[in-house]
Amino acid sequence: MDLLLNSPDIPTEILGGNFIDLVLRFGINLIATIFVIIFVYFKATGKRSYVFTYILISTTIFFLCFLLGSIDLQLGFALGLFAIFGIIRYRTDTIPIKEMTYLFLVITLSVINSLASIEVSLSTVLFTNLILMATTWLMERVWMKRHLARRSLIYDRMDLIHPDKKQELIDDIYGRTGIEVIRFKLGQIDLSKANVRLTIFYKEESTPNVLSDPEMSEKDYE
Repeated sequence: MDLLLNSPDIPTEILGGNFIDLVLRFGINLIATIFVIIFVYFKATGKRSYVFTYILISTTIFFLCFLLGSIDLQLGFALGLFAIFGIIRYRTDTIPIKEMTYLFLVITLSVINSLASIEVSLSTVLFTNLILMATTWLMERVWMKRHLARRSLIYDRMDLIHPDKKQELIDDIYGRTGIEVIRFKLGQIDLSKANVRLTIFYKEESTPNVLSDPEMSEKDYE
């Protein structure tokens, strides 16, 4: 180490406190992002398409904020990032609200870890990251398990829409689709075509291969 520090070919700033601070902050940011995206988001949704985007956005924003952090525009710069990504929504397809929430979370982690001033202790930054990670895990893995997904379908058994045959209708849908319906609502009834629009509510984890209505707007699922 003494040889490296005394070498005339290597500037001492490279091994200075600024570089060590960069490595520590980036390590914290990378660990937090991987936990939130890989161990929470991906395990809950199984969507690979957004994982690449989230990791790259997190890394890019972190270095962008850290390297430009010396400019006295930190607050405006951070708010500008939120505004830009909130407006863009990627021109191809509209990002579902859940994916947009994870995008904001990734941006928040990157901005906090890169722009936290030197007056903020490393333990405070770590605590903030842990709180965000724990909150995300609790909401996704605990609260969302009680959440019922919603799906609309056209149902052709008009003889089962009578209130007295509620359980028979639920059993019929399960037998034909494998979806364990918890409850349902009747929508438009078309007597001429002998069908009715049903909105069914079911436990998403029991049928992960069935897309809910909010997910149907996506064209690419992998």
